[in-house]
Amino acid sequence: MYQAFSTCGLVSRMRTAALAAAVITGTVGAVAVPAASAVAAPPAAVAAVAAVPTGAARTAVSPTTCRLRWGSGPKAAGTVNAATVRSVRAGRHACYDRLVVDLAGSRTNAGYDVRYVPRVYQDGSGAVVPLRGAARLAVVVRAAAYDSVGRSTYRPRSRTELVALGGYRTFRQASWAGSFEGQTTIGLGVRARLPMRAFVLRRGTSQMLVIDVAHSWS
Repeated sequence: MYQAFSTCGLVSRMRTAALAAAVITGTVGAVAVPAASAVAAPPAAVAAVAAVPTGAARTAVSPTTCRLRWGSGPKAAGTVNAATVRSVRAGRHACYDRLVVDLAGSRTNAGYDVRYVPRVYQDGSGAVVPLRGAARLAVVVRAAAYDSVGRSTYRPRSRTELVALGGYRTFRQASWAGSFEGQTTIGLGVRARLPMRAFVLRRGTSQMLVIDVAHSWS
């Protein structure tokens, strides 16, 4: 019985790891994610776009191939959730840069509000969050970065550089703006006000808020 339980847990962890990798690489269409568990899931044509590894492969996709029609208006859904923030990651793709906020601890989708703003402010203090780039996105996750007794569930090594973004075409800087009264804010500096989208993917009590920002308006 113990062996069966351990094998089941291993398979579950492997599936979760596969989903996380697919989200970053843009190949989520290859992972068995139930359709009902996705909110505003990416169109198949876009989901099939794989991450650009290195070198000559970067020239394989022309601007006309992307044909992204997301717009640059606010993207929002849901309300405050019992999930907690666990990590922040990023990935480079042929047509867009991707930021992923990993969450855990709830079977319902976390709410979010992602929009271009003149400035991003620290939660609580209201201090301005400095960001590189000609445009700024306020990424608000309706989930805390602390548990029920106030212990942090996410401790970035650097609050001003959540992920290494050197070489990214659109992203310039991702900074921590705090977690207060059940919601968390991340400031994302980008090259310009470009088309973007946001959606949630989930498996069980684990979920991911995905933010994609296009490389151009083409």
